[in-house]
Parts: sequence; C-alpha cells; structure tokens
Amino acid sequence: MQITEAFKGKTLVITGGTGSFGSTVLKHFLKTDIGEIRIFSRDEKKQDWMRHTLQATYPDCVNKVKFFIGDVRNINSVKDVLYGANYIFHAAALKEVPSCEFFPMEAVRTNIIGTDNVITAAVENKVERVVFLSTDKAAYPINSMGMTKAVGEKIVAARAQTAFDRSGTVLACTRYGNVMCSRGSVIPLFIDQIKRKAPITITDPSMTRFLMNLDEAVNLVAFAFEHAEPGDLFIQKADASTIGDLADGVMKVFGNTEKKIIGTRHGEKLYETLMTREERLRATDMGHYFRISPDGRSLNYDKFYVEGNVLTEGDEAYTSHNTNRLDVEGVVKKIMTTDYVKEELEGRPHTVEA
Repeated sequence: MQITEAFKGKTLVITGGTGSFGSTVLKHFLKTDIGEIRIFSRDEKKQDWMRHTLQATYPDCVNKVKFFIGDVRNINSVKDVLYGANYIFHAAALKEVPSCEFFPMEAVRTNIIGTDNVITAAVENKVERVVFLSTDKAAYPINSMGMTKAVGEKIVAARAQTAFDRSGTVLACTRYGNVMCSRGSVIPLFIDQIKRKAPITITDPSMTRFLMNLDEAVNLVAFAFEHAEPGDLFIQKADASTIGDLADGVMKVFGNTEKKIIGTRHGEKLYETLMTREERLRATDMGHYFRISPDGRSLNYDKFYVEGNVLTEGDEAYTSHNTNRLDVEGVVKKIMTTDYVKEELEGRPHTVEA
C-alpha cells in the first residue's frame, strides 16, 4: 500500500491540528489527491493563523482544509468532527512537563479521557484507521505528563481488538522523543537567549535527549498507518545528543553566549527511554523502526502457575544513552534540517506553529 494512494479521496482528521505536527502533515499531504483534511482544536486564534497562512502559501489547495472548533474532552464535539471521516491522526495532548506536574487532572482529562473519547467516537463512526501520538515519557514514566500518556497507550492497546471486531477500526500508537523546535522544546529557547545576548540556561549538560525533526515525526506516523495491526506501537530509531552538545551546536549556528546551569526541573529524567526492556520481548526490528505488538496474554493468571515463560525482560531498554550519539558537528547538521532554524537564520516569519 502506497501511503499517498491510501489517502486518495479520503478524509483525514487531525486532532490538535493547529500544532507543529498538524502544520507539517498539511505540508506533506495538501498537494496529494487527499480528499479533505479536518483540523480539530480548541484554539480559534491558532486556527485563524493557520487559515491565513494556508491561503497565502497553498492558495490552490486551501479548500481541502476544514476547521472545527472543539475539544477531545467533549465526546460530542469529537463525534461531530469524525462524521464521514476515514482516518485520524490523534495529536491533541497536554505535553509540557511543568504544566502537567502542577495541573495533573488537566492532563488526565486531555491525555486519558480525551484518548478514550477519540476511540469511542472513531468506532461509532466506523473510522478505518487511527494513529495515536505518544511520547518517550510514557516509558518508565516519572511525571504526570508521561503517566497520562502511558495510560493513553494502555487504553489504545486494551480497546484495539474490540474496536476492530466491532467496526473494522485499526488503532495503533507511535512513540517518539523530542521533536526539535516544537512547542515547549529547548532549541527555540536557546535561539531566543542567544539573540538577546542572555546566558543559555542548561538544566544538566550530561542529560541526553533524542533529536527528531517534524518530517521524521510525520514519517513515523505514516509508517504506522501503513503497517499497523490492531494495538501495535511503533518507534523510530532516533539520534540523540547531550544537552551540553545541543547548546554548543545551537551556539555554533547562532553565535556564542554564556552558559548557566540551572538544575533539573520537576519530573525531568537524565535520559529518555523510547522502548522498555519488557517491550523488547515483543518488538520486531523493521529497519528504521521498531514494531511492538500488543501483549496478547490472557488475564486468567491461574494457567501461568502450570505453564509459564521464564524470560521476563529484554536485554536492554532503548534509550537516548545507548542510541546513536551525535557530537556537536552532528547536532549542527541535525538542527539545520528544521524549517524553524532555517527561518530564524533568514529572519523570516515561521510557517510552522511552534
């Protein structure tokens, strides 16, 4: 199945569609034969900004895009936007760690209840395929954002087979690390600090973080869309760097400034985990990606006293500490793949909402 052929004449809904992911999906799909793209979000200001940007950038294709005000917390508004839809990319989330730490119930309402609402509405409307976007913070979660996203993943896995049996709806997840220059990420902060000649604020120089650009995030979702069976979770093999090298790389591009170590924030990890040891038991290496099949064991644990499996975990988790590590030169090449950095260097307004 060719991904562009699969979308020919179809209707795609993007929840949280005014964010950086949704903007990049539009760039990938607007000039294809896709029938309609529905942008679903609760921020009318961002929708107005996106509408005017599309009118200026894609005047011949803008009629393919429809805007819907609503909230994944409200199941009725989700049902309305999914009427007649074929596919969903579910990107709506509360994703900033400090916000979720101080307001955990808000994270519950969006990341958990919102995910369940999307599934319920998708099954009711017989949507063909739904890909849910998750985060590395859902693996061994230590903060409210990661915990709520982890429960969101569990909901997808738990409901996947029933959704398929009832309406033929395929539910699948993707999990990825930091998307460079997306909302709340550190590179725009570093650039702003350099331009103001203020010190770059670094939590811990030895921290490691995965580095993906928005195109890679969209490609991961497209790969999951194309290859998913009910309940599958897909992970991209990603590059990483230390925060110290990332800061040095940004300064190499935008100019030097001082560094200030401020210490870790609420809920931060020393390194990111994209795949746990336990998940590696069920993982299939698909080249550039891992597929993690759902745990198909019965909840009838009595039989495991008679016959069990002594292998209880994989050899090693897949983390930003043990993946391909970029040096400063590698960081420079990586960040130069982002539109945000290119636009900052050229002094142009940003075409992607960060």
